[in-house]
Amino acid sequence: MSMTNRKKLVRTRIAPSPTGEMHVGSMAILLKNYAFAKKHAGKFVLRIEDTDKLREVAGGVKAIQDIIHDYNLDWDEGPGKEGEFGPYIQSQRLDIYKNYAQKLVDKGKAYYCFCSQERLVQVRDEMRANKQPPKYDRHCLNLSAAEIKSRIQNQESYVIRLKVPDNQDVTFTDLIRGKITFNSSGIDDQVLLKSDGYPTYHLAVVVDDHLMQISHIMRGEEWISSTPKHVLLYQAFAWELPVFAHIPIFLNPDGNGKMSKRKGTVSARSFLDKGYLPEALLNFFMILGWTPEDQREILSLEEYIQEFDPQDLNKNSVAFDLKKLDWINGVYIRKLTIQNLKLKILPFLPNDFPQEKLESILNLIHERLIRLDEVEELTSFFYRNIQIDKDLLLKKADKELVFSQLEKSVEKLLGLKFWQSENLEKIIRTLQEENNWKIGQYFMMLRIVLTGRKVSPPLFESMAVLGLEITLKRLKMALDLINAN
Repeated sequence: MSMTNRKKLVRTRIAPSPTGEMHVGSMAILLKNYAFAKKHAGKFVLRIEDTDKLREVAGGVKAIQDIIHDYNLDWDEGPGKEGEFGPYIQSQRLDIYKNYAQKLVDKGKAYYCFCSQERLVQVRDEMRANKQPPKYDRHCLNLSAAEIKSRIQNQESYVIRLKVPDNQDVTFTDLIRGKITFNSSGIDDQVLLKSDGYPTYHLAVVVDDHLMQISHIMRGEEWISSTPKHVLLYQAFAWELPVFAHIPIFLNPDGNGKMSKRKGTVSARSFLDKGYLPEALLNFFMILGWTPEDQREILSLEEYIQEFDPQDLNKNSVAFDLKKLDWINGVYIRKLTIQNLKLKILPFLPNDFPQEKLESILNLIHERLIRLDEVEELTSFFYRNIQIDKDLLLKKADKELVFSQLEKSVEKLLGLKFWQSENLEKIIRTLQEENNWKIGQYFMMLRIVLTGRKVSPPLFESMAVLGLEITLKRLKMALDLINAN
């Protein structure tokens, strides 16, 4: 890959805000930054952008750290892993931002603005009325040094704005999209430092990425329109540009629109809570918009690290294909040993689940599980009362035949000495052959009686786990049901 002829250590970062649950798309971008840093023996940095105090949620930083760990990933530098470029929480870096904002003022690249909020609203409304893009009108650009000093001494509220060059092409190269150019005439004199002393996102992200020596900025494509503002800041500071790669967003599963809460859950946590395995989710993120050369769809994190190159990402957004995710998750569940499956499924077991039967039940549903949270639905008939559908029971045979089948089945099973699936299968198959019953009808009838459903784990293994007492109870319940008018 082109590294713009730099031989610097590869350093990538993810910079979430503690304002709510991490979006599943952010976790996918985190994975790309993590993998790229590991591939090049670099460093992956976690930085917390917490300058929006109004939206910050209690425990938000810990929630970010926890979800990264729960996806079996980690960071090399960041909160709890302090390195030489800390602190890694923006609210602890306010003096740094003030210092750099002042440097731009001193260089004539930025200026003080004392305009009230009311005036700014009025200016923008007038511009919209004149069908102009709403921008600041540079009312404070040419204030004299004496006036600025006086107004500051009088404790007037102010912000610091970037002085955007007039009618200048702002160009940067995106690893995924190639060369992108904006004209500065469409860029506002953005606020860099707010009146409360906090930086705006644009100043903080550029200062932090430079000071933390971030070499590659891989982020969502929604930041493309902000990148010219960042490029102008790099140029104002006379700093070298990092490498940019803007990653396509995920579309809703139906392919319409950006993946949003309106179309279902979107937090990275919610997918773990549904019983998707973190390693399956990571694999899914890997192949959304990117495939290895041999087109395989199942690959480990180590393989991904070796093969991933952001230049190979699809430029177009891709749908968050839940069917594909289900398939991948099923593959990973089937790879688990029963012992590992037991550990992972414990949080999803209902309170009334018979723990003593856990391993034998898991053996029956292991191949059928798609998500861990399906365990209750797949297994409830083993330990809860069931409803037998009389119409379903008599759908393929008359009342007399089914009654006879049930009676003879009870009689045979009562004589069984060893309650094991092999013996159960032998006795039931012999009974069917001796009476010349239709195998499909008889076995389906038993399945409905014993499980309450048409589809279940293998019949004889299920009977073995149910045990003699429950099996006989359900067969007799079906007899009573048929007898009832």
